[in-house]
Amino acid sequence: MPGRSTCFRPHSITYKVTTPQGKPLDGGSLSYLHGGYENIFPKVEAALEGQAVGFSTALDLAVEDAFGARDESLVRTIPKAEFPPGVKVGGQLQGVGADGQPAVFNVVKIKGPEVHLDGNHPLAGQALKFSCKVTEVRAASAEEIAHRHVHGAHGHQH
Repeated sequence: MPGRSTCFRPHSITYKVTTPQGKPLDGGSLSYLHGGYENIFPKVEAALEGQAVGFSTALDLAVEDAFGARDESLVRTIPKAEFPPGVKVGGQLQGVGADGQPAVFNVVKIKGPEVHLDGNHPLAGQALKFSCKVTEVRAASAEEIAHRHVHGAHGHQH
């Protein structure tokens, strides 16, 4: 299939994310809908364009190619009295971002009467190395195209 457009084709990959120095950060298997649906980093998607099962690559992702720069407006401190019971450090809370849109905040610290929250992705502000191997390429269903993501194994379930 090299050279043939893979738009609207689900790709399954195994992947590993490390620091530029090689420290492991994440890894596993995932499926995404190839064709600009923002289900994967654009630089990774471009590298996988037209590639067949078995293709592997390793890419250096600058901060802007990965999770972007940290946004300090997404770092908040709230009174512990406003904090829901049962949520601990490492947990997440729904909130509203500076733009008024819904946002997810990670609980990073509970100190005395304060709870420290961070709405940035944990890897925001970091350059990364992303290595992957294509394990499957198939035709997308009409439903997957309409929903803009893959369904089934390693994809989204409704």
